Amino acid sequence: MFYNAKEDDLKISTGNVHYITFGKGNKPLVMIPGLRLANIAGGSKPVAWFYRMFAKEYKVYMFDRRDNITEPVTIHDLAEDTADAMKTLGVKEAFIFGASQGGAIAQDLAIHHPELVKKMVLGVTLSRTNSTVEECINLWIDMANNKGLSAVAEDYTYKGFSESYLKKNKIFIPLSLKIQKFMDKDRFIALAKAVNTVDTYDRLEEIQCPVLVLAGGQDKIATRAASIEIAEKLGCDYYVYEELGHEAYSESKDFNRRIYEFFEKDL
Repeated sequence: MFYNAKEDDLKISTGNVHYITFGKGNKPLVMIPGLRLANIAGGSKPVAWFYRMFAKEYKVYMFDRRDNITEPVTIHDLAEDTADAMKTLGVKEAFIFGASQGGAIAQDLAIHHPELVKKMVLGVTLSRTNSTVEECINLWIDMANNKGLSAVAEDYTYKGFSESYLKKNKIFIPLSLKIQKFMDKDRFIALAKAVNTVDTYDRLEEIQCPVLVLAGGQDKIATRAASIEIAEKLGCDYYVYEELGHEAYSESKDFNRRIYEFFEKDL
C-alpha cells in the first residue's frame, strides 16, 4: 500500500542523515523539504502516500537535515550534506524537488554538483533573502526562545495556509497544533538562521539543468516575487497558484501533477 516505504540512517562526512525512501521505479527522485518543526523520522508512510503518483516510475528519497546541526550552518552546508548523502547512496542525475528552504538547498546543489541533477522543480522558494522572510525568521527565533516551538507552529500555520484553508479547518487547527511533536529548539533555531544565508541569485545562470518554478501568489513567507525572480533569471517556465500561499505544495490538488509532468516531459 505504501510502495515499500522505509526509513534508514546514513553516515556522511558531517554526521548521520535520516532519510525516507519509497517507490518501485528506477529513476531517482530526491525531495528536499523546507524548514520543519519536526524531524522526518516516523513519517515514511504519510510521505509515500502524499507523493504516491511518483512511486511507479521513480525511486524516491527524502533527506532530513543531518543530526548534529549546530550554529552556524548555511544553505551551502546543507546542500553539501545532501550531495554527500546522494553520493553515498550512489544517486546521480536525479530529479530534484525542493520546497521553501529545500528549494534554496536544491539551487546550491545544482550549482556546485551539476552531475547530480537532471531536472529540478523549485517550489515557493527564494534565491536571496528579503525583508519578509527575514521578519518571519527573526520572529520565529524569538518565539522559539521565549514561547517554544508551539508558538512558531501557530504563527506558521496562519501565515502559510490560504484563507480558504484556514476557514475550512478552523475547528481542527487548534487540535492539530496541540498534538504536534517538535524537534529540539536549538536545532530548529540553527536551521531557521540558515534561511537567511541563501545567496544563489547571482549564480543562477550556472544551473545547467531544466527548471520549473512553482509559486504561491499569496506567499507571506518567501514571497511570490522571490519565486518569480528565480524563473525570470533562469528564463524557465513557472506557474503561480494565485489564491494560495507558502503551503501551495500541500494545498494544491495539482501541484504534484505539475512536477510529475515536467519530469516526464521530453524523456
